[in-house]
Amino acid sequence: MDNIDKKILSIIQKDISLPLSELAKRVGLSKTPCWNRIRNLEEKGIISGKAALLDNNKLNLPITVFLFLSVSHHNREWINEFSNSIKEYDQITEVHRVTGSEMDYILKIIAPSVQKYDEFQQELIRRFQFNKMSSSISLKEMKKTHMLPLTHL
Repeated sequence: MDNIDKKILSIIQKDISLPLSELAKRVGLSKTPCWNRIRNLEEKGIISGKAALLDNNKLNLPITVFLFLSVSHHNREWINEFSNSIKEYDQITEVHRVTGSEMDYILKIIAPSVQKYDEFQQELIRRFQFNKMSSSISLKEMKKTHMLPLTHL
């Protein structure tokens, strides 16, 4: 990956809707070589998709909850079932397996109300076996970005 690829990635992380002609101009290429670089980054899986960013508050989804889970079953079967099942829930927007605390997983959940979150949490309790669970409701989002740092490349 060279500096032009890094420039392309930096620019499209901010605005994927930028016309190819403008993107090419900003990185100092003509349209065809710029398009070829984008296609190459897609083929390598560096660009894994393109999506619109939505404002959860304007869509009546103001509640963000971080659900911390501890499990006693760390076998492959439980992990596979859990991994496949969480994909069914649109309200779960992120899941991380973590270390360094007594919890094993952190789920980021978006909901229209605390009541709806509680209903969802009860569904998870019925479906999965957890050792311990704890929720934290976000009071204010201080920073949210989809952009990845590229300075190390």
